[in-house]
Amino acid sequence: MTELLRFKTSPLISGTLIALYGALTLPLPFLAAQTAAPISPLLLWGAIALGGVLLWGALSQRVELDAQGIRLTYPGWVPPFLRRQWQLTWSEIQGLQPRSTSQGGLVYYLVTATGQGYLLPMRVAGFAQMMRAIEAHTGLPTAVIKPLAQPWMYGILAVFTLLLGAVDLWILTTVG
Repeated sequence: MTELLRFKTSPLISGTLIALYGALTLPLPFLAAQTAAPISPLLLWGAIALGGVLLWGALSQRVELDAQGIRLTYPGWVPPFLRRQWQLTWSEIQGLQPRSTSQGGLVYYLVTATGQGYLLPMRVAGFAQMMRAIEAHTGLPTAVIKPLAQPWMYGILAVFTLLLGAVDLWILTTVG
């Protein structure tokens, strides 16, 4: 493989999470103004904007694969404290290690000869293609590795997020 393969966070996942953030936070300045809350609506708008940019930055990771190896990168505008960048050559990767999450899911780590583990990004669009490329370069079996969250899970979250947004809109237009 001489071409560069680039994988971004799935739009279903990032779009749903950004919409959920909006549905949870955008009503706050309006409610603060309507209830004469002790916090300024302008301060809330600023905090919401900052939080939105930080969320967008956290969701903007890219996985890049080429003939040399695999990299997890972020755009340059993402603050360093949000970046968990790493890079491995194909020869460094010695295994895949599964680990259970606290919610009962299963994540995988790319493990080097020194035992250092690097979390395999599992929420990317094109996950199956990424796994085929990793298997082709490392020889490690990847057929059993599935994305951490199935699309239907984020589909359900998206539906409930839309319902929450509709309720928010209804409350703000009828109460005010």
